[in-house]
Amino acid sequence: MAFKIIDPTKNQVPILVSVPHCGIEIPDSIRDQYDPEMIAAIDDTDWFVDQLYDFVGELGIKMIKAKYSRWVIDLNRNAESKPLYNDGRVITALCPTTNFNDRSIYLNEGPNQEEINQRISSYYNPYYDQIRLELTKLQKQFKHVLFFDAHSIRQHVPGIRAEKFPDLILGDADGQAADTNIIQTATEVLSNTSYSFKHNHPFKGGNLTRTFGDPEKNIHALQLEMAKTVYMDDSETQYDNARAEMVRKDLRQLFTSLIQTLNQMNQ
Repeated sequence: MAFKIIDPTKNQVPILVSVPHCGIEIPDSIRDQYDPEMIAAIDDTDWFVDQLYDFVGELGIKMIKAKYSRWVIDLNRNAESKPLYNDGRVITALCPTTNFNDRSIYLNEGPNQEEINQRISSYYNPYYDQIRLELTKLQKQFKHVLFFDAHSIRQHVPGIRAEKFPDLILGDADGQAADTNIIQTATEVLSNTSYSFKHNHPFKGGNLTRTFGDPEKNIHALQLEMAKTVYMDDSETQYDNARAEMVRKDLRQLFTSLIQTLNQMNQ
């Protein structure tokens, strides 16, 4: 199985949380292709994001999370490798051959097209198919549903931009992926925390948000990018319980408010 589903512990609400970059596994069949030093600690992993959001089941929210590393295949990229941004930043490929700072992760040239196609079939398509299935099931119960894609990133990635990232970045594809009521709810909560907050800059949502966000069909999508120092230590290697508990309070308020907004829309 390319993913894990975590069911809610109370009656389900119309939200599905996705954590596509928390996976750390690399299949044995391709492991010897990678630089051992690089995969000893996969730098571009969204470390502990699934742990950070593990409270959502208490609110009635189901979670889907990736099993395999984004260095096997990046579930938040376009399957045809169409770039998400055109502003000169480093954008790693569907099957990356470098990390965000342009260091090679393979001992060889990386996967050929046949291998990439195999990874799409084995890992990428099943994740997308499961999301479609879960959203379809939700829409049998609720008219309006929300797909929420949870991410984190190092506070400073020179390959993407010279400045440090804000603490929280909400993406909704420049307003195209969600209804304005949902966007307003999220921005109001996030802009009133103690964290620095930006909306659609420098990230506006990746391929998952852009694929599943379809407000005309009552499917809404948001991406929340978070600097790792918000919930990890300053080295960005260890989970920091005190920091995590602080932001979890804000995340809980975010989801509580989103549930209220969806309930109003579904009346």
